[in-house]
Amino acid sequence: MTAFAAQAMAESLPDFTELVERNSPSVVKITTTTAVAQNRSSGQPQEVPEIFRYFFGDQLPDNFNYQPNPQPRQGVGSGFILSEDGYILTNNHVVDHTDEVVVTLTDGTEYEAELIGTDPQSDVALLKIDGEDLHAVDIGSSEDLKVGEWVLAIGSPFNFDYSVTAGIVSAKGRALGGADRYVPFIQTDVAINPGNSGGPLFNLDGEVVGINSQIYTRSGGFMGVSFAIPIDIAMDIADQLKATGTVERGWLGVEMYPPFNDNPELAQSMGLDRAEGALVARVFDGSPAADGGIQTDDIILEFNGHPVRRYSDLPPLVGQVRPGTTVEVDVLRGGKRQTLDVTIGVLNEQQLASGTPQQPTSDNPLNIIVSDVDNGDGVRVERVLAGPALEAGLRDGDIITMLGGEFINDKEEFDRLVTELPDNGAVAVRVLRGTNIVYLAIPTD
Repeated sequence: MTAFAAQAMAESLPDFTELVERNSPSVVKITTTTAVAQNRSSGQPQEVPEIFRYFFGDQLPDNFNYQPNPQPRQGVGSGFILSEDGYILTNNHVVDHTDEVVVTLTDGTEYEAELIGTDPQSDVALLKIDGEDLHAVDIGSSEDLKVGEWVLAIGSPFNFDYSVTAGIVSAKGRALGGADRYVPFIQTDVAINPGNSGGPLFNLDGEVVGINSQIYTRSGGFMGVSFAIPIDIAMDIADQLKATGTVERGWLGVEMYPPFNDNPELAQSMGLDRAEGALVARVFDGSPAADGGIQTDDIILEFNGHPVRRYSDLPPLVGQVRPGTTVEVDVLRGGKRQTLDVTIGVLNEQQLASGTPQQPTSDNPLNIIVSDVDNGDGVRVERVLAGPALEAGLRDGDIITMLGGEFINDKEEFDRLVTELPDNGAVAVRVLRGTNIVYLAIPTD
């Protein structure tokens, strides 16, 4: 490379010095301490240190059980100051299950921090220290961030205070799955290592656009891929934590079919040129999706004005909507596009723990969900839940035409008859399965 080319390249690269000097005082080091409980109930003796054997040799009693004095575990992470009065944003995993959190400023001042609230699903935590006139960051917009744009991180990797690394935005809207499926991560090539977690990701204007959260690694160190939580999402969560200490997320109530996005032939057979959108495999009974008219086999192409390219795009979009808000959902149904108005519900703790929308329930002793059929001759079994009917061989899609010797014309008659079933017995059920007639005996005890 010629001297001229080297000079031209140097002149085209950004100068981060002013940005770092201006924003370093807003970045904090977070040190955590967790007490380690002494295990005296395991029944297994600890290995005796060599110093005991040196002094006592074989004089140690056979039942000697050495119990060491456990040392507290310490961790380190990063964070940044949101406001002059001491609110600080960091990662949930930096402060999760810790007994003490200490925040250290660039001038060495230490504060014991109060944990205002955490949100494990987004890996965001809000802290508060008793400070005044602190140097707060400027908040930018992750929505306006562009792939290829320069970004910079400041943090404490491997306990090296206030280290600076830079790179570019590699991608946006990365879905990593798992508990944090509600976060469309920013992917960068900024060197992020243990200790950087919770620190800010700046754009060239010195605005925070993300919170450094995860790395992709096989060795425990940086391998060229890192992920940040978009600041737009983090600030919404911080506002909720500050106001109530908890976070509410939107719930739609559909189960998607992930292989659809990797099957162009299936997409073409359903009227699409490309395998894009989220194919609905199931709509949960009583869910906002069901109330809004979304149906099984619909392909969700747009949600609340945002395109849905893959199934993984949908959960973050739904999660960002405040419960009770009505949004437009564009679906492809039978080859025709239509728009539905759906009022979003609340994602509760049970749904978060299971990783799936709330399961439907039945209101009858057979524990099945039925609906009317078009010709008025019987009821269609929409879902067979765990219970006597499932064990007896009843299947989804069966049409029940007779129950306990009485013909059934509609769901109203079915609901009346199931309330009259005898205890500790069995009921004969006549089923139309395709073109075949099947008789089943379903226990009623």
